[in-house]
Amino acid sequence: MRKRYIFFILGFILIILVTGIAGIVTVLNRPFQVEKGTYLYIDTDDNIDSVYHKLTTQLHASTLKGIKLLVTVGGLDPIHPGAYQFGQADNALTAYRRLKAGAQTPVNLTIPSVRTVGKLLRTVSHQLMTDSASLARLLMDSTYCAQIGYTRETLPCLFLPNTYEVYWTMTPEAFVKRMQKEHDRFWNKERKAKAQSIGLTPEEVVTLASIVEEETANNAEKPMVAGLYMNRLHAEMPLQADPTVKFALQDFGLRRILHAHLETESPYNTYKHTGLPPGPIRIPSIQGIESVLNYTRHDYLYMCAKEDFSGTHNFAATFTQHLANARKYQQELNRRKIK
Repeated sequence: MRKRYIFFILGFILIILVTGIAGIVTVLNRPFQVEKGTYLYIDTDDNIDSVYHKLTTQLHASTLKGIKLLVTVGGLDPIHPGAYQFGQADNALTAYRRLKAGAQTPVNLTIPSVRTVGKLLRTVSHQLMTDSASLARLLMDSTYCAQIGYTRETLPCLFLPNTYEVYWTMTPEAFVKRMQKEHDRFWNKERKAKAQSIGLTPEEVVTLASIVEEETANNAEKPMVAGLYMNRLHAEMPLQADPTVKFALQDFGLRRILHAHLETESPYNTYKHTGLPPGPIRIPSIQGIESVLNYTRHDYLYMCAKEDFSGTHNFAATFTQHLANARKYQQELNRRKIK
């Protein structure tokens, strides 16, 4: 009787142990309620409580029992900042292991083609842990710019619009180094030789590309526009590019350039100064840069926006032809009451 009682007690304890272990395994392996890859972002100022909160709100963890048990046993100190991607197959155990090891998932960083470096930095800061102010402090420092080979005017030449795989926690310095690496990779021997063959430095190619891209959004037309400006450079004619006047005024909403605007005193005003401006008037796309390196050879020296407002241009080899094209465009501006 006594032996049977002992066996009963041992069996009961075993059932409790097995049930407990099974319960723990279930808790640890319960998948997160996410339909697709979802990022968990851990900042430098996060603590264990805010991590738990983010697990609940960002990964929709139905219970935190599993990960809290793992943290109690193995700890989570220090907390590693970073972006960690989780999917349907992930659970408390995989989450704990990644957070404990600081095993970040790379994120896609998109460098856009925008008009100003300030706009670029704001866009970048929305994709990385660093803030735009930290990036601006670094890149607006003239001494630092000189160290990496740029002036404030030529700094836009550093950036190539594309999507890059990076770590979310990258510092401003690491960001610049990555941009330098991508810049050097793009400006290989072949492209540098092509730039030299058309009489331009890489920075001048980017500057001209920025004007071309402000003149037309039509990719097929970009080499034509680039060819026109190359003709003007060779003839030592002012480029007379309206977008440079808008940049000089920092008024990108101007729809009609008036004579008073053309009198703006600025090195960027290509109506008053011959040659290229001191730097790009936007961060041009790779396609825009290629359109300059592979510009179309022709005899055109003038262009005017088409009167159908299609975003393309009428080209002319003589000033008389240009005046006729400009007259049609001005008449349409007047008809539409655009000032």
